[in-house]
Amino acid sequence: MKAEYDFSKMNGVKNPYAKILKKQITIRLNAKTIDYFKKMAKEIGIPYQVLIDSYLTDCAANKRKLDIRWL
Repeated sequence: MKAEYDFSKMNGVKNPYAKILKKQITIRLNAKTIDYFKKMAKEIGIPYQVLIDSYLTDCAANKRKLDIRWL
């Protein structure tokens, strides 16, 4: 391994996966829902936002739909 590297002559390359990266949004969630996912995430050992994203990704991949009934 060199003690020093010269990066001044390198050409930048765009990230080919940039289009499929996660997108930051703002979403309002019930406090109890957030607590639920935080507790579960702590047990598993991953960040709660990653857990929520994984859950929603699984729902979308499996085309799960809510059974919503208005009273």
